[in-house]
Amino acid sequence: MNHTQKLQAGIAEMGLDITTEQQSKLLDYVELLKKWNKTYNLTALRDERLIISHHLLDSLTLLPYIGEARTMLDVGSGGGQPGIPAAICRPDVHITLLDANTKKTSFLQQAVIELGLKNVRVISGRVEALQNYQAELITSRAFAELADFVGWTAHLLAEGGRWAAMKGVYPEEEILRLPDFVEVEKTEALSVPQLDAERHMVLLRKKQP
Repeated sequence: MNHTQKLQAGIAEMGLDITTEQQSKLLDYVELLKKWNKTYNLTALRDERLIISHHLLDSLTLLPYIGEARTMLDVGSGGGQPGIPAAICRPDVHITLLDANTKKTSFLQQAVIELGLKNVRVISGRVEALQNYQAELITSRAFAELADFVGWTAHLLAEGGRWAAMKGVYPEEEILRLPDFVEVEKTEALSVPQLDAERHMVLLRKKQP
C-alpha cells in the first residue's frame, strides 16, 4: 500500500470522519516532515514505510478526546505531533504548538504557513515560561513523566479543562507519582492501525475543592 492507501485504510478502521481535502493536507504534512527531517532531525523514525502509522494515525487517536474544547496546547510538539494533524482535522479549534527547540519550531512555523493552518500559532520556549494563556485541553505525546507534565502546565489549564497525555505502555508508576491536586479521569488503551505497539490515553483533571 502507498501512503494514501495506508492513511485511508487507517482512518476507516478508526471510524474517523476526515474529508478528502483534510487527508490530502495530512499527506502534505508528511512530505514536509520527510523533507525537513534530513537536516533538522525532527523524528527518530528512519523507516518511511512506518511514517503514516507512527506519525499520522498515532496522532489522530487524539481526535475523539478533543470534544468540545475550543483551545488546545500541544506541549513539546517536536515535529508537530499530535498538534498539526489535529489542527488539520479540527480547524475550529485554536491550537498552540510549544517547543523549546528552535530548529523544531522553525519547522513548525514553516509547516503552518505551507499548510495554510489559520488556527495554529507556534511558540518557541519552555512551558514554564508561558504566561497569560489558558487552554481547555493540554496534550503531549511522549513529552515527559505525568507528574512533570501536569506540574509544568497547571497554570495553563483553563477552568474545567483537562489534560490528555498520549503514552505508550500503561504508565502505572507515573500515575502513582501524580501530585495531590490532580486526578485521573480515565485511561484508555488505544488501537492504532498498522502499529504493533501499546498506546494509552491518560485523561487528567484538577481535583475539585
